[in-house]
Amino acid sequence: MEQLKDFNPFDLFDTEANRLDGFFASLDEEGWNRPTRCAGWSVRDVLAHLAGEELYNHACLDGDVDGFFATVEREGVKGFDQFNEWCVRQRRDLPVEQVLEEWRDKNGETRQRMRALGREGVLQTSVGPYPADMQTFHYDSEYATHADDVDAPVSDAEREQRTWWRLQLARQVLAEQGAKVQVESMADHVWVYTGGVSASMSFPSFVEATVGRTTPEHELDPEIATVLRCLA
Repeated sequence: MEQLKDFNPFDLFDTEANRLDGFFASLDEEGWNRPTRCAGWSVRDVLAHLAGEELYNHACLDGDVDGFFATVEREGVKGFDQFNEWCVRQRRDLPVEQVLEEWRDKNGETRQRMRALGREGVLQTSVGPYPADMQTFHYDSEYATHADDVDAPVSDAEREQRTWWRLQLARQVLAEQGAKVQVESMADHVWVYTGGVSASMSFPSFVEATVGRTTPEHELDPEIATVLRCLA
């Protein structure tokens, strides 16, 4: 975790949650119905996804991941992709104010409890016991990604640092997963090599690739795009 030692994951979690909260609070009906980078999802659907996934987050904190899977399987849901869609469907007919309040309440509890665990804490996850600080970094990345998905504002003053911690997190996760890729950070770009192909990418483009938001205009080799996708 050397790359991430200078970043506090719990503070980042608060920052990204507050960014989303402020953005959601500013929306009118047209804003809620606007499409996002998540295929088939409106801004409202992204909120529903965030609210629904707190069921899993709290199961991790409660040490009841098996109970979580048993609950969703009784609903005919298998795997996280189906779970995400199920969370959205469950909330499509609810008043958006109710969904927003649900998310604020449940996520507020998650952030408080994760901070209480601290950087030395451990919690149960779908992959077994996992460090609380790294799990929080994963939440940070997801929230930053969804903030970008819905086009929540990011100030120029914070943009560079925000990109940098996301880049360092991706490098840490790629190493953790044993990805067969070489990644080198240069002064203003990232050099990537895997399977006989290489690419030079800007920092933002690298981050986008690691969260599965690569677009055709990136002209990224499919093999590189696949191996870099580690946080989506």
